Amino acid sequence: MDNHSYDDRSAKLLGTTIIGVRRNGRIAVAGDGQVTLGNTVMKNTAKKVRRLYDDKVVAGFAGATADAFTLVEKLEEKLSKFNGNVRRASVELAKDWRTDKILRRLEAMLIIADAKDLFIISGAGDVIEPDENENILSIGSGGPYALACALALMENTKMEAKEIAEYSIKTASRICIYTNNNIIVEEI
Repeated sequence: MDNHSYDDRSAKLLGTTIIGVRRNGRIAVAGDGQVTLGNTVMKNTAKKVRRLYDDKVVAGFAGATADAFTLVEKLEEKLSKFNGNVRRASVELAKDWRTDKILRRLEAMLIIADAKDLFIISGAGDVIEPDENENILSIGSGGPYALACALALMENTKMEAKEIAEYSIKTASRICIYTNNNIIVEEI
């Protein structure tokens, strides 16, 4: 079997690492490029961080890829409906995600940011903002590793948001087998 075939139909697409960092008036969202199915790396160059709403919003996703794509599409609809208001779009998406018969089965998480807001959105109806003194959010299998790295960098360096986000994903990729160092960073 080559590394791009896998025949367990019940296996789930797993893992990734996404981090959002706010510092000095900038917000960076970074993610790795690995897509894993069971114990097989299916792709190394996936783009899990994207710009939305005329490049004014950045979203990163972790979890089942098809589910995440569906949620990003729904998020884009909400952003259009609410004129790019990230806070309102996030709350409305979380409500729909929790209550809609089909959406509530989706297994993914999102980090969404614009120039002032940074949130995690989950299927449990959560819209989570970082603590003011930390300004960091992370999701995915490598999220705790990236978060720990980013916290240390925020406290002990003068690195900018983009540098912290990228370095944190690199660090997570050295620890988490579901995270690689093919990193995409988008900054607002």
